[in-house]
Amino acid sequence: MLKNHNCGELGAKHIEREVTLAGWVHRRRDHGGLVFIDLRDRSGLVQVVFNPETSPASHVVARELRNEYVLMVTGQVSGRPAGTENPRMATGEIEVLVKHAEILNPSKTPPFYINEEVEVDEALRLQYRYLDLRRPRMQDNLTLRYRITKFIRDFLDEKDFIEIETPILIKSTPEGARDYLVPSRLYPGKFYALPQSPQQLKQLLMVAGYERYFQIARCFRDEDLRADRQPEFTQLDLEMSFVNEEEDILILMEELFVEMVARLTPEKKVNRPFPRLPYREVMLKYGSDKPDLRYGLDISDISDLVKDSEFGVFSRAVSEGGYVRAFTATGCAGYSRRQLDELGELARTYGASGVITISLQAPEVAGIGGLESLTQEMVRSAAARFLSLDLVKSVARRSGAAPGDLIIIVAGPQIIVERTLGSLRQEMAGRLGLLDPDVFSFAFVVGFPLLEWKEQESRWEPMHHMFTTPQEGQIPLLDSDPGKVQGKHYDLVCNGYELGGGSIRIHTRELQEKIFGLLGYSPEDAHERFGHMLDAFEYGAPPHGGIAFGLDRVAMIMAGAPNIREVIPFPKTQSATDLMTDSPSSVPEQQLAELHIKIAGE
Repeated sequence: MLKNHNCGELGAKHIEREVTLAGWVHRRRDHGGLVFIDLRDRSGLVQVVFNPETSPASHVVARELRNEYVLMVTGQVSGRPAGTENPRMATGEIEVLVKHAEILNPSKTPPFYINEEVEVDEALRLQYRYLDLRRPRMQDNLTLRYRITKFIRDFLDEKDFIEIETPILIKSTPEGARDYLVPSRLYPGKFYALPQSPQQLKQLLMVAGYERYFQIARCFRDEDLRADRQPEFTQLDLEMSFVNEEEDILILMEELFVEMVARLTPEKKVNRPFPRLPYREVMLKYGSDKPDLRYGLDISDISDLVKDSEFGVFSRAVSEGGYVRAFTATGCAGYSRRQLDELGELARTYGASGVITISLQAPEVAGIGGLESLTQEMVRSAAARFLSLDLVKSVARRSGAAPGDLIIIVAGPQIIVERTLGSLRQEMAGRLGLLDPDVFSFAFVVGFPLLEWKEQESRWEPMHHMFTTPQEGQIPLLDSDPGKVQGKHYDLVCNGYELGGGSIRIHTRELQEKIFGLLGYSPEDAHERFGHMLDAFEYGAPPHGGIAFGLDRVAMIMAGAPNIREVIPFPKTQSATDLMTDSPSSVPEQQLAELHIKIAGE
């Protein structure tokens, strides 16, 4: 090795010891005679000192040094002179007095600062990702990601799980997203698919008798991207045999996450136990199936209160089968017209026609409060002349509002009302400073519908996936009323993100074929696509269930990063391109010919 110590490990116990270090020039300071260099490697920084009186040759080298030069030095560790210690550096008590120095490689001036935490255009960061990854924040993020992965492996090993790899080249079967296809050279016109998940393979491992499997799995989905989604991603995939109830999985996951946060980010607070929240309840109260529970701002249904209102927006929405729902933004009655208009514009981006707000002005006389003190003059709303004071008070009571508060209301079809109010709730939480970054608020969402009806396609689709088993006693409803069937399906959510989901699986051929039939697959089509699963279920398949969660999202939340690209070494942009390698790219005609592929239009 070119070095015998790491920069960040040196301290008072190394004083008078001769060390050899190698790393990058983080910062250079020339004080006339003495030259000070902060030398950086993955472990941290240490100050090295070039003195022309004690080592003239190394001082000549120091004059050539610039930021990001690769440098090797040999010298003696010394305590810093009294008063010059740096408490902001882990090695701030000591410095290394250089005897010998060698430049291992010079560096061009980087396109952005590596030694300062400044904002850099993301496109530039991704183009020079190898430089961006040198920055301390990125190194901290990837180190945390590694520790998360190691913790998971150690935790599951102690629980008697074994890690098994599954293939990357598999059969293309419908799993909810678009497959990435890989053409076969040996079998012209046929294709492999990159796995969206190891779902079918891990179920087959349960049939094979491995009982407790996990994998840190690479998955691929050809879908539109967003802040917490990439075309290729990593997930913890886990499956257990001889489980019949969701709690068997949920208890294990709660233990894993509580211990992982305590070990790796002990400064964060975690709720325990994780609440189990019914799907319909979270959609009503939070407008989202991945609610952020760090704050209140609960949504209330006021449809019954306003269904006969003179205000047509409310009464018409209810009469047409829709809903009117509201939540209260505490202390926001003084919002300006511009601020209220901003909320309306945001609502329109989610499909609503706008929002109706009711500002409950605080009484002028101090000490007088409560809804009893409310007068018609204290009610500010575009709909005020259509709303009686008694109705306003009823709405305020239902939504938990008081004088000084702002009631935010949306009316319309259920899906639009839920989506809009869920987004406005998150927006107001940010404005009110309720998004505590030091709190992880976990919950399990349970009781999902097994199927959802797609009106445009006139067909059923699985809410989770087609291998989820129905709740006990509800299988007969598959024949009479499939929309009422709930699945043994659960999601793990935290701070407004879905971290993962799972279910208890179907393990009999008869039930699996019934589900395929409901989804529109003929027996022949089902056998063509899933014959391997159906046949396996006839050879003693045990009851089983599992879960998968996105490792990238977990690392993002634990690192406090704004998106998953901050915890992935070489991510794609939101348009699925790699700016560093300039991909996707064209390939030579010869390569296409070998695969029997011709580009349309050429």
